[in-house]
Amino acid sequence: MRSRNPVFSRRGFSRDNGYAGFNTAPQAGGPAVGTQANPYAQGNPYAQPSGNPYAQNPYAQQDLQHGAPQAPVTTGRMTMDDVVMRTASTLGLLIVTAALSWALLPVDNANIGRSYGIGIGAALVAMVLAFVQSFKRKASPALILTYAGLEGVFLGVVSSIVDNRIASGAAMQAVLGTMAVFAGVLIAYKAGWIRVNRRFYGFVMAATLGFILLMMVNLLFAVFGGGDGLGFRSGGLGIMFGIIGIILGACFLAIDFKQVEDGIAYGAPREEAWLAAFGVTVTLVWIYMEFLRLIAILNSND
Repeated sequence: MRSRNPVFSRRGFSRDNGYAGFNTAPQAGGPAVGTQANPYAQGNPYAQPSGNPYAQNPYAQQDLQHGAPQAPVTTGRMTMDDVVMRTASTLGLLIVTAALSWALLPVDNANIGRSYGIGIGAALVAMVLAFVQSFKRKASPALILTYAGLEGVFLGVVSSIVDNRIASGAAMQAVLGTMAVFAGVLIAYKAGWIRVNRRFYGFVMAATLGFILLMMVNLLFAVFGGGDGLGFRSGGLGIMFGIIGIILGACFLAIDFKQVEDGIAYGAPREEAWLAAFGVTVTLVWIYMEFLRLIAILNSND
């Protein structure tokens, strides 16, 4: 399972592409459709040849013979509790390091250069670690937690700069906005208002690719031409692209929820919960940064 975030990817769990709610029983078997780049066209890596993901569990076989299938007795499978605990650990470490960097790395005129340099350095190392994890076949808890800690350092410095020098209270507003998006997407997904299928995934990935390319072009123009580049991150265009970025982040949250749902349904190994936590963390960081940038733009325009 790899992250479906704007930068990273993880393998999907589903094979039959029956995008139902949390209570839908998984199906296995049948030919794969599409290319390997589409996670909703891949085979289920945890499905058994018989079509029952828990076919090797004798207790599950007995339950099937006597009526409705029961939860498998086999241990070592990913559960929702595992995902929640790993995600809480990852986000908790990120929040702690963000708070420490906010407190220990001042952003006054005398220290802002040093603090900002430390924050950017931490972000670059975190990006490298994230790419390394995205290409690993198995989750590395140490790698994921180190990424979260370094990302927290960067977020703490950037949040402090925006909050103290551009818009007072911006960090708390961005946190509340991120929490609201997370809760809204979760409610909409569980209610069935958002259905993550191949069309949804393809549209989100195409839109995100275009979004990232535009931001990269804007950054290049800003570095070599000075100013705000093409203006995609300032003024009216900056506000529009900030809103688009938040919407894309919300779409990736829905994809992350689908990945977790499929992983639990197909009996993914427990260590896959770390990859789920990693994917959700990257998505939430994306949404938070877009909110923070949007708030900064709105205040700079006042």
